[in-house]
Amino acid sequence: MKVLAACGSGMGSSQIIKMKLTNVFRKLNIPLEVHHCAVSEAKSSAKSYDMVVVSSALLEIFDGLDLPNTKIVGLQNLLSEKEMTEKISAALEL
Repeated sequence: MKVLAACGSGMGSSQIIKMKLTNVFRKLNIPLEVHHCAVSEAKSSAKSYDMVVVSSALLEIFDGLDLPNTKIVGLQNLLSEKEMTEKISAALEL
């Protein structure tokens, strides 16, 4: 699965999300290719990914985009692997 972790600047938070995603997908036993970037870049490249993971505060940036094959997942707590696992599992209907 090709996943993009995005944050405001593409540096700190997205890197943390990327590390947590690696752990979560390993536990879910799903192969993962993960990248990270700024949310502005994610907005324009989201179609190239199966999933985009961002802070819930940034979800509105993806409103109105035509992304029929891309799941957008918003997180309240970027450090919570539990929340990440629950929301990814729900998005993937596991």
